[in-house]
Amino acid sequence: MKEHVVVVGAGQMGNGIAHVFAQAGFPVTMVDVSSDALARARATIEKNLGRQVEKGTIDAGAREAALGRLSVSTDLGAASKCALVVEAASENPELKFKLFTELDTIAPTDAILATNTSSISITQIAGRTKRPDRVIGMHFMNPVPVMVLVEVIRGLATSDETTQNVMSYAKAVGKRAVEVNDAPGFVSNRVLMPMINEAAYCVMEGVATPEAVDGVMKLGMNHPMGPLALADLIGLDTCVAILEVLQDGLGDPKYRACPLLKKYVAAGWLGRKSGRGFYTY
Repeated sequence: MKEHVVVVGAGQMGNGIAHVFAQAGFPVTMVDVSSDALARARATIEKNLGRQVEKGTIDAGAREAALGRLSVSTDLGAASKCALVVEAASENPELKFKLFTELDTIAPTDAILATNTSSISITQIAGRTKRPDRVIGMHFMNPVPVMVLVEVIRGLATSDETTQNVMSYAKAVGKRAVEVNDAPGFVSNRVLMPMINEAAYCVMEGVATPEAVDGVMKLGMNHPMGPLALADLIGLDTCVAILEVLQDGLGDPKYRACPLLKKYVAAGWLGRKSGRGFYTY
């Protein structure tokens, strides 16, 4: 039997991470403070596994087996008997610091504590624990069941053993891991967010419509999705939060979030999850 994995957070990323671990044969407990969020997450996983059955990528037996390996809890104490924790809570530094302080006291001393953060310093998170060598970034891409990449981010004290183990976990769930070092935004968002930001400036300055900006990037640069549609998928509030981390961490004004992005967030236009962003859903 494979090792027990705990996923903290039942949002868009958390349910995807729980999905791929359960499908790959790991017993998984998904933890969230909200029982409603857990019910929604389980329903999403059921629906997505059903879609895989319809497409023929898995059979009905594999779907039922995956669901049988998935449990939910509102108690962080579920991490007391696991080999790996993957934290996928909101992109809020104080929340993550608090969770890792608690997880450090709950999880077995040899358990790996991983975070799915898209921009917050792994070294800072690890500093809230007594096991910085066993803290690492395990940054999945959205949507998790579809996207192949896992960005594995080493903090200052992350050990070689922890890194290799997490690379192995990523491979076991059918992903390809790329190892990078801790820096604001890592590689993925340090490259992606300035592109999204510039796309937003193009709209704000009247250079082009969102459709035109995305059309140029899809047709001219062979991107499967334009940067503004991608921003809506990620969540405009998350994009602004990551840009603020980049600006604070690197001290360069080129990472300043576009005023139009901030205006949309202030209006509650967060993208797909709110029904409106650069596009209407």
